[in-house]
Amino acid sequence: MLGIDIIDAGLLTAMAFALFGGLLSFLSPCVLPVALPYLAYMGGVSVRDMGEDSSARRRALFTAMFFVLGLSTVFLILGFAFSAMGMMFLEWQDWFITGAGVLVIGFGLHFLGVYRIKFLDQEARLDAGDRGGSAFGAYVLGLAFAFGWTPCLGPILGGILTLAASEGDVSRGTFLLALYAAGLGIPFLLLAAFLPRLSGLMAWLKRHLNAVEKTSGALLVLVGLLLVTGKFTDIANWLLSTFPALGYIG
Repeated sequence: MLGIDIIDAGLLTAMAFALFGGLLSFLSPCVLPVALPYLAYMGGVSVRDMGEDSSARRRALFTAMFFVLGLSTVFLILGFAFSAMGMMFLEWQDWFITGAGVLVIGFGLHFLGVYRIKFLDQEARLDAGDRGGSAFGAYVLGLAFAFGWTPCLGPILGGILTLAASEGDVSRGTFLLALYAAGLGIPFLLLAAFLPRLSGLMAWLKRHLNAVEKTSGALLVLVGLLLVTGKFTDIANWLLSTFPALGYIG
């Protein structure tokens, strides 16, 4: 793919978790409620205009693209850094993955409400200044969003970064964070483009944020257990035997 052989059946399970994890991050209580105001501010329009005026939606969509590019920049850098760190620990990879799995399970139990980790319930929101209405301003807001919301996204993002580090390959690990960024960023674009049609869905999701948080917790516990027990390889082998065409990917 693009001259870089990074995708194989062994990576497919992690790819699915990364993409779904990004979507769950968008649906989390610290992102979903502010998604519309952010889109409106970036486009220099009001939320009402976005719902009633197609030109306002196009403007919001244009700036949202640069917003997503900004947050993706941060996550790609994180993916590169954690993958490089994972390569340094290849000699102790089994211990590293087991410890990472325990940590991810701990994040999952936080989301499930077994206990609360206080700093994960906070956002270090950065002030990007008056940046509304321009592509550059939206990009800066994307950077600020990724940095500022990292504590709140921490459990899910931490799980994906753990997967990236466990890959022990910079290209593969960075690709996982690209998928996470896509799962988080694409819903912003869809919301900007199709707000009138999605208003009912948004209202329904806001009423069920607690269920989204529990789902996130269950996903993290599952990922952690797979890491601790080494079952990622078993799932990859099952995928390959069930869908032989996957062996030709990459």
